[in-house]
Amino acid sequence: MRLVWTIMFAFAGGVAFAASPEDDYIAARDKAIAAIAALNSANAPVETLDAADAKARADLEGRLSSLLGPLAVADFPATGTINLESLSDVDIGYGMLDGLRYARSDDGPSLVATTRGLLDRWLQSRAAETDASLKLPTGIDEALKLDAFYTQAINSDAAFMGTLDFPLKKPEGADIAIARLGGWTQDVGPIYEQQVIVTLVKGNSVMIASAPAAQPVPKIAACEAIWTSADAAAQKLAAEATGQKDEKAYDAANAAWEKGDGDYRTCMGERLPGEPVFPALLGQAQELADHMAGK
Repeated sequence: MRLVWTIMFAFAGGVAFAASPEDDYIAARDKAIAAIAALNSANAPVETLDAADAKARADLEGRLSSLLGPLAVADFPATGTINLESLSDVDIGYGMLDGLRYARSDDGPSLVATTRGLLDRWLQSRAAETDASLKLPTGIDEALKLDAFYTQAINSDAAFMGTLDFPLKKPEGADIAIARLGGWTQDVGPIYEQQVIVTLVKGNSVMIASAPAAQPVPKIAACEAIWTSADAAAQKLAAEATGQKDEKAYDAANAAWEKGDGDYRTCMGERLPGEPVFPALLGQAQELADHMAGK
């Protein structure tokens, strides 16, 4: 009996400590990051760094392809490329969400796919950030409602600014389905080229799709007036700050711009559902969610 229990314990222990494909991927990624960091510390030539980064990302892309399998979502290709744009912590594109990006063109719809396990790990790393602007909650539901999640997860050169959340009907079988309207920007103020972003969690699968709004989002006079007024006030403060070289005046100007931006987007979120274009935008989000769910 003692021998039986010893064998069973050894077997159970082996299962408990067996590395999963996600563990293998994370280990390979971290090893590559450390190797590239060492090259950076040694002042290796740019060509050497770029070659090492490209080789490592190609290996990680293969691992993710095996982990995720082919994509089966209407209007998207079956194979993707790695979402990580760099493995060097001094480059833009470092630290994005581990997954594959699927797109037929650079300016068309795109979809980032990952696993729930990899998303959980990524959120845990974001929660541990010492920079408050980069911190994210560990809960998936909570994180998906934040602009900062999309900024850090699926883009590297612009920030996502949400306009509103769609009243999406969760597709059958999905655990989480969230659809948002917003835009990518490097500045405050109106974003006229809006994107429909839909995130679907189904079992261990996580997909984040982004597509240009099928119908142009209209300018709403009341909201435009809010921004115009705020911008004028901020411009005046900035001009005064330039003359006085007053840091507090600069801060006041920036605060006025940020408040005006927030007030403008609040206005759009409240008024856009009453515009004739809204049903088409909601329909686009719902269709995208349904396709992601396999319908």
